[in-house]
Amino acid sequence: MAKNQLWNDDYWLLLMQLYLRKPVGIKPMYSREMVSLSLELHIAPQQLYQRQNDIANLETPRIERIWKEYSQNPQRLTRAVRLLREMKGFNSAGDFFEGVAIEETFEGDFRPLAEESRLMPFMLVIILDLYFRLTPITMVAETPEVQDLSRLMRIPAKLTVEILLNYQYFDPYLRRQKQPDSNLLSPCRQIWERYANWETSQLAEYAEQLSAYFK
Repeated sequence: MAKNQLWNDDYWLLLMQLYLRKPVGIKPMYSREMVSLSLELHIAPQQLYQRQNDIANLETPRIERIWKEYSQNPQRLTRAVRLLREMKGFNSAGDFFEGVAIEETFEGDFRPLAEESRLMPFMLVIILDLYFRLTPITMVAETPEVQDLSRLMRIPAKLTVEILLNYQYFDPYLRRQKQPDSNLLSPCRQIWERYANWETSQLAEYAEQLSAYFK
């Protein structure tokens, strides 16, 4: 979100607190807790994921010092993180971003759609991956894969099917003439235009990473 907002060494405290949550270790790139911290810091999950590796390998003397001070004392770390948040004004429009140019990048993918609050754009990417795994005749609520994915994302299978049918409309190979009666057509179009031309293996790998948000 903040284009000019560079990494601040204070952020190691927040990232280390996440790293030390059980099970201790590197958290999946798109786990819910990782995404939450990314939104809080306005730093993409990929960057935080890479910095988790720095913690795992104790890459710098500063990380080593923080590890020695806090890794065996989670209460001290909790107090330090709480103080940091209070001082920096996290999750507010206060002093933390004063004078910083704000430009949204990845954040919108992890916020509810205006058209349907149960969905976020990244969920449409996961459903797009399912689309390329099914045939049109199986894109119905009774199909096990549709049910399984809907259950994972905690949305009705009927809603998943609506999105699949929208993708059918954009698929040039199917040549659907009738536009679906769906208020999700616009966000589905945006996802189709961004990801439909990816290699299926690349899209599948990305969708699997995104699915960690629900696990």
